[in-house]
Amino acid sequence: MTMTEQPVKTAGDDTACCARHDGHGPGPGAEAPEPARERVNRRWNEILQETRVTQTGVQILFGFLLSVAFTPLFRELETFDRVVYVITVVLGAAATGSLIAPVSIHRLLSGQRMKDEVVEAAGRLMMCGMVLLALTIGCTLLLILRVVVPGVLAEALAVGVMLWFGLCWYVLPLRLRRRAARRSVADDA
Repeated sequence: MTMTEQPVKTAGDDTACCARHDGHGPGPGAEAPEPARERVNRRWNEILQETRVTQTGVQILFGFLLSVAFTPLFRELETFDRVVYVITVVLGAAATGSLIAPVSIHRLLSGQRMKDEVVEAAGRLMMCGMVLLALTIGCTLLLILRVVVPGVLAEALAVGVMLWFGLCWYVLPLRLRRRAARRSVADDA
């Protein structure tokens, strides 16, 4: 079985699934325990979907960034803006590498019975890639706004957007995770 294949469900699996949904399984709000193999397959499929979304975005953004250096306006940029541009391109390249790495890992390790390790590494690379992507977007926004908006407003807007990313991409999920952990502890008590 390759790393992305799903195990074939048996009649027992269907019965457990149906029991969970027809009221004969665990009580309301409770879920039947997920076997380790199903969990790793589910996590891998989720990572694949997340990778597809983020890769497309980072590749479009990176392509745009690469083309900027060849525009007439680029020659007129101040030193600070050129530094921001270089940092942005490097961040974009690093984000691209991090977000495409799970595909390479999968290709090189396919069939090696290392799915747990691959899923763990891919998850970490995705998180790293998301941080790099957020920084790339923030720097791109700063660069564009410094050309369009006069004064310190460009920096303030870029910082505001980065704070919004931090809230949506990191603070909210961590808060939801903490809430679920508290609920789990309360349910166990």
